[in-house]
Amino acid sequence: MKLSIIVPVYNMSADGKLAFCLDSLMAQTVPAKDYEVIAVDDASTDDSFSILKEYEERYPGRFIALQSAVNHHQGGAKNIGLAAAKGEWIGFIDSDDWIVPDYYERLLKKAEETGADMVGCDYCFTNEHSFKPGRRISSNNAEQTGVMDTARYKKLLLETGSLVVKVYRRELILGDYVPGSAAKVDIFPEDIFYEDNAVSNSWMLRCRHFEYIPEALYFYYQHDASTVHTVSLKNLKDRMEAGRMILDTARKESYYDEYKAELDYQFITLFYKNTLFSAMQKKTGLKKGCYAFTKELRAQMKNLFPDFEQNKYYIERTNTEEKKLMQMQMKSQLLFYIYYRLLWFYRGIRK
Repeated sequence: MKLSIIVPVYNMSADGKLAFCLDSLMAQTVPAKDYEVIAVDDASTDDSFSILKEYEERYPGRFIALQSAVNHHQGGAKNIGLAAAKGEWIGFIDSDDWIVPDYYERLLKKAEETGADMVGCDYCFTNEHSFKPGRRISSNNAEQTGVMDTARYKKLLLETGSLVVKVYRRELILGDYVPGSAAKVDIFPEDIFYEDNAVSNSWMLRCRHFEYIPEALYFYYQHDASTVHTVSLKNLKDRMEAGRMILDTARKESYYDEYKAELDYQFITLFYKNTLFSAMQKKTGLKKGCYAFTKELRAQMKNLFPDFEQNKYYIERTNTEEKKLMQMQMKSQLLFYIYYRLLWFYRGIRK
């Protein structure tokens, strides 16, 4: 088997979202005998698993429907899917997204032509179920490609790109694991969001040759229920936990010292900057307990990284207004909070 595609699924039956995703997978131009789709229902409360079983009956041997008895979020579903995967290559797709018909054919062809063990592409945002191009997002860049060395690894760590717009030779993820020898594997952290952030660095650093197709071949569906648009206390705390896991994993696997500046910048961005400004958003930020949460976030950041403003990538890559606001919070939580709220009010009345 050349390719296994893992699809974590949770409550996606409405409005044809799941079917649109699965139809794009079953229409791939990779020969039918060469790939399998492994869809894992994560204890959905709607008809998602029934839909998966229908596809399994329609595509015997090509489509595998599995189910978790307990909801463990995408990490748990991916671990179940990976345990069953037989492919030489592994791909992932979110169950509300979709891909062009030759998506995997092109990524695998690029790997065969170049000898790469990881290949990526760009994606586009869309709010409608169609193949109409949306706003293109560059997931990676040409400077990261080729046979890997320290400079390229650093560039990948600074801009890892999305996990779902890549294919990986199975050894990068699963090592010498034998397909089907367990009900699930221990690759992704479970019960948290941002599980990809917690593990993808290790895959980047196992890669020996990365290639990239600068075209948007993946459609990232944007809707109100998307994780990217959801701000809750759990969501924010999970982001912080994923930040801790980044550093813990790097230390455990002995690559923290070599890539300290890059990994610290990842932590600063995920754990602190993104979490802070997500919580403070005017329309979709934390509705209750925002002051207490951001005060605690400040305290943890001061304890963990008191000199984070000296990180060279923070200096180079963080915009001036964000720097000003974070510096203000480090000096005074109360002043920052009042100023930020007044800033949103002022901008609101100017519109």
